[in-house]
Parts: sequence; C-alpha cells; structure tokens
Amino acid sequence: MSAHIHDNAAWSQAKPTISVLIPFLRDDPQALLRQLNTEAAALAGAVELILLDDGTADAELTARLQATLDALELPVRLISLAANEGRARGRNRLTTAARGEAYLFLDSDMRPDTPVFLQTWLRLFAQDAPAVAFGGFSLDQAPTDARFAVHRALSGASECLPASRRALSPEKYVYTSNLLVRRDVFAAESFDPGFSGWGWEDVEWAMRVSRRFPVVHIDNPATHMGLDTVEDLARKFDQGAGNFARVVALHPAIIQTYPSYKAARALKRLPALHLARRLMKQAALSTVLPVKARAFALRLYRAAVYADAV
Repeated sequence: MSAHIHDNAAWSQAKPTISVLIPFLRDDPQALLRQLNTEAAALAGAVELILLDDGTADAELTARLQATLDALELPVRLISLAANEGRARGRNRLTTAARGEAYLFLDSDMRPDTPVFLQTWLRLFAQDAPAVAFGGFSLDQAPTDARFAVHRALSGASECLPASRRALSPEKYVYTSNLLVRRDVFAAESFDPGFSGWGWEDVEWAMRVSRRFPVVHIDNPATHMGLDTVEDLARKFDQGAGNFARVVALHPAIIQTYPSYKAARALKRLPALHLARRLMKQAALSTVLPVKARAFALRLYRAAVYADAV
C-alpha cells in the first residue's frame, strides 16, 4: 500500500530508546502531540513519535499536522496511507518504522495525566526493561457531557483500575492505548492481522504474549478522551462480534473465564434473543433510566451480540 512519509527536523539525528506509536483515522492528534512535546527538553532525544494516518485522506488535516510536526522539538515521523488497512495491520506497520528498543502504543485520543508521562516510561525501561507494561486508563480529563455518561460508567467500572487490581489478571487488562512493549517481544508476537474492524485484537495479543513473557502493570495513566454515545458503543459492539468469535476460537480456555463470555453463554439460551437484544439496546438508549441501569443494559446488549459466537 502506498504511503507518504513526512519527518520533522529532529528526526534524522535522534537515537531513541522508546518509539511512541500513534495510529489515527479522521482524528486530529495535534493536542496530544503538543502535550507530549512539553517533555522534550527532559527527554534529550531518547523518545521519538511515529504517527500513522490510516487512510483519513484529508489534505487540509495533513497540511496542518505537518506544520505542527515541524515546530516540535521531539523527533517525529508522519506516515500517511491512501487507504485504511485496519487497527492490527496499522500498528504492525508502525513498528517497522520505529528505531527504539521499546514501543509505546498510544491512541491519538489519549491525554497523559501527568507532566512526566514519557519520563516515567523512559525511567521504567532504563531500570527494568519490562517485556510488556500497561500504564492504565483514567477519566480525569474526559468530557462530562450527559451523552457520554453511560460510557463513563462502563469505563470507570471495568477499565479505570489501579495497577494493583489489574495485576491480578495481567493479560485481561492490556489495551493498545497506553502500552509499552519491548522490541524483541513484539518481534516474537505481533498483532494478528486476521482481526478487522473494532475490538479484541489487543486482548488476543495479550493472551498470546502472557504465555511467553511477563506482563506488568504500573500507575502511569492517561485519560481516554474519545468517549462514545450509547448508539456509537452499540455499533462498535456489533462490529466487534466477529473479532470476539475469533478470540473464542483461538483461546477457548482463557476466554471462558471472562464475564463477557459467561454472560453470552447464559443469554444464548433465551428463546427470543433477537427481541431481547432490541429491548436491551432501547433500555440503554433511554435517558429516563438511571445511568447505572443504562450501563447494565448496554453490557447485556454486548453479551447478547456476542452470544452468536459461543
């Protein structure tokens, strides 16, 4: 696939230890880049940024982004693809441009929660060089609009957990939104390009990696700014059903311990599952119900969608 590459002035001379890999599609990552760049002086060239525009095809956005990159002190490369190639393939492609000894996968809608975010990752790698480390999520900077209330409730209950909680099931709480991976580990286990669309490619990768390498958890969180409405979340769950089925086929012993699998198995026995799915979605969309009830209904809807795969 054809790709256009744009490097800023700092790129050619840098000798990075960590490569921050940022894929995006129709998002504008400039706010994240400017925030990361505030650490440039303290990093002294030890961290580079590599962005992948996975087929946005927006000439105006590209021009604005290139101008921002050229003004940054951090070394940065922008790879622009003419057409979308997907989350797994895109992240695999990012690693081929990376020069660091470790990759930090960071989504474009994340915002570090501390002014020493990159320095913390660099210090951890210098001291321990972990095979895989996840820094955690928060909602500290996330929008508080009422239309995102259900997503906030879901994320707060299941994703925004301290390292001590995540470490109890290390492979379960691994997301490519704030994830450090050593170069040799990724060379041994890359993302499965058989996944397409939304979801599960990072969880499946963690299931494979955890069999061969230790997965550690630390508290160096970033906020997930890209909260979704209920309608958008339901659409993603629909899109992710095929990926969930792939995980079930590849890792049956592990996935059978997950609450989402157990709920899907239980709902599969409902005689009118198709109708129940519609009612669950309607309940999640209803602004009359309390947020907790809507979040519960949406979790049930996700399990009902996944029931076809179990």
